Amino acid sequence: MPDVSAPMETLYLLAEVDVSQLEDVIRRLRAVPLVAEVEAVTGPFDLIVKIQAPHINQALDVVMHKIRKVPGVKSTETLVAVSGGP
Repeated sequence: MPDVSAPMETLYLLAEVDVSQLEDVIRRLRAVPLVAEVEAVTGPFDLIVKIQAPHINQALDVVMHKIRKVPGVKSTETLVAVSGGP
């Protein structure tokens, strides 16, 4: 079991998806390990996905090898959260 007191790296992924597969994509993304949240949004992207992992490399691995391979995901943009200060 992971140490919940350890700091976590957070990434936000903006995804453009095939809207005819939107519900299936959401369901599949929610099943991906380290995905904390998936929400449909308005604007140029269809989904925002929150990923939390103990190390940035683990989070990026999920993006590259899991999320981008989900059928219906057309393109993604990854944003790494940075500390806003104390």
